Amino acid sequence: MIDRSHPALSLSAQCKLVAISRSSIYYRPKGESPETLALMRKIDALFMKYPFYGSRQMARHLARDGDHVGRHRVRRLMRLMGLQAIYRAPKTSRPHPEHRIYPYLLNGLNIARSNHVWCADITYIPMRRGFLYLVAIMDWATRKVLSWKLSNTMDADFCIEALDEAMARYGKPEIFNTDQGSQFTSGEFTGRLIDAGVKISMDGRGRCMDNIFIERLWRSLKYEAVYLVEMTDGFHAERVIADWIGFYNTERPHSSFDGQTPDEVYAARTPVDMMDKADALTTYPQAQQQQQIEDSDSDLAA
Repeated sequence: MIDRSHPALSLSAQCKLVAISRSSIYYRPKGESPETLALMRKIDALFMKYPFYGSRQMARHLARDGDHVGRHRVRRLMRLMGLQAIYRAPKTSRPHPEHRIYPYLLNGLNIARSNHVWCADITYIPMRRGFLYLVAIMDWATRKVLSWKLSNTMDADFCIEALDEAMARYGKPEIFNTDQGSQFTSGEFTGRLIDAGVKISMDGRGRCMDNIFIERLWRSLKYEAVYLVEMTDGFHAERVIADWIGFYNTERPHSSFDGQTPDEVYAARTPVDMMDKADALTTYPQAQQQQQIEDSDSDLAA
């Protein structure tokens, strides 16, 4: 796909032509042992199932499965993978002390049309001998993935590339929502949005449920594609993710839109019904707990 010795096209030009991040072609295996990488895959899979697990509970669950790992090691690996439990945590640290944090603008907001609100997030992608990071930008109302990039580092560059690509192809949103990660609070990233006249919204600390729709995207991507294959290198990961996102946007019926695909809803440019099915919140522990309470009440009443 990329010819490092091409006589006419630079590496940057080739990456732009095939819509991949330049940093992904420099992928090198990370300095973790095969045993640690296998443990990280287990942690990632458990976190997709139990996103409210912190390092203590994760270590307890691993021990029940026969992996006796210290809590501090689990905490280091979760930080390396960019995993944070969804409960509201104390403000013991800030993403970056010199970056401005913007308020959350989506409370009570009726988001029912395309390009009203976009959101972005980063997730961990396990590889055979290491790992990569994936950023995606999504249209909130229609769930369409507008752009995505892979990187072997957690710097801001690949996030900015994804933002530039999304705005070049689809214009700009009125509001852009992210978490408080240093990639999204960086001056380069927020500066792009400010220059374009886009309002910036950021989730509360420890509140990844504020960005729930892209969290669901990660769950679907991993269970339907990433966990089903062992990706050997960055090019393999690019193909697997590109195929699945293409399927997700253009072929996969969405329960929230009466079986329409995100592409169809986005192209219609008409207000959409944002009422989700009650059982769609599978990663929302509070919803699960509420359902359990309601089921118990029903049993008692019977």
